[in-house]
Amino acid sequence: MEKFKGNKVVLIGNGAVGSSYAFSMLNQGACDEFVIIDLDERKAKGDAMDLNHGVVYAPSPMKIRYGTYEDCHDAALVVICAGAAQKPGETRLDLVGKNMKIFKSIVDEIMKSGFDGIFLIATNPVDVLTYAVQKFSGLPENQVIGSGTILDTARFRHLLSEEFDVSPNSVHGYIIGEHGDSELAVWSGTNIAGKSLYDILNENPEKQSRIEEIFVNTRDAAYEIIKAKGATYYGVAMGLMRISKAVLNNENVVLTVSAKLNGEYGHDDVYIGVPAIINRNGIREVLETPLNEEEKAKFAKSVQTLKDIQSPFFE
Repeated sequence: MEKFKGNKVVLIGNGAVGSSYAFSMLNQGACDEFVIIDLDERKAKGDAMDLNHGVVYAPSPMKIRYGTYEDCHDAALVVICAGAAQKPGETRLDLVGKNMKIFKSIVDEIMKSGFDGIFLIATNPVDVLTYAVQKFSGLPENQVIGSGTILDTARFRHLLSEEFDVSPNSVHGYIIGEHGDSELAVWSGTNIAGKSLYDILNENPEKQSRIEEIFVNTRDAAYEIIKAKGATYYGVAMGLMRISKAVLNNENVVLTVSAKLNGEYGHDDVYIGVPAIINRNGIREVLETPLNEEEKAKFAKSVQTLKDIQSPFFE
């Protein structure tokens, strides 16, 4: 049963990721009302005006405006892109202390409005901050989603598609775990156009060295992009848009988001990137994709990495 009505989306944080998400939303026409909230009121109002000038060429009508936290009261989806940005040489987990304080004040203001929709979190470290939002808000776990490894999985599929010269839509595989340095590729479940990657490598052993290189390039892509242009935003904005459409259109699609574990994969009390079914009510179900022993060990290490970071804040 669907709990939520209406297609209103509120964006908190109109920086590079937030404004890219807003532009993606305009182009894909997934909502009918889009509200931007940001400390920089002038820029946010300017962006709303600029985006409205594109509505005439958008796939569907949309009202876009600057707003306040009170606008969250009837939102279907609140997307948080606010917070301190990752600097060159800084890991996502270095950001946690700074962003935890920012998030407490943001979530308190949102909840004061009477909000009871879906939270979608993009700010890093995304897994820890998604956990924090669920704790701060008191909302059911299914209503709080992090962007998780949706971008890592996209990078993974893109690089494999280039290596094997097929569309990324014909590459099926997941990156799971922390959205960060301890993430892992589920090689045992990866297939190219339905054929197991392991079978392909048995037939083409010369590709084996390229495979590990592809994972390293997937994991470290953000550092390279940050060095080149200061931040990553287009890819993650499209990932956020994919999750948003899954929620707003009640798609029941499987995406690798940051979801709360309650015994799945043998772990609990952590938000982490895993395949999950996403629909109008948020996370319908966490799926336990089969892992081999090596993958289980790497996933356990990733869980522990996140727990070590969040535990000082939530003991």
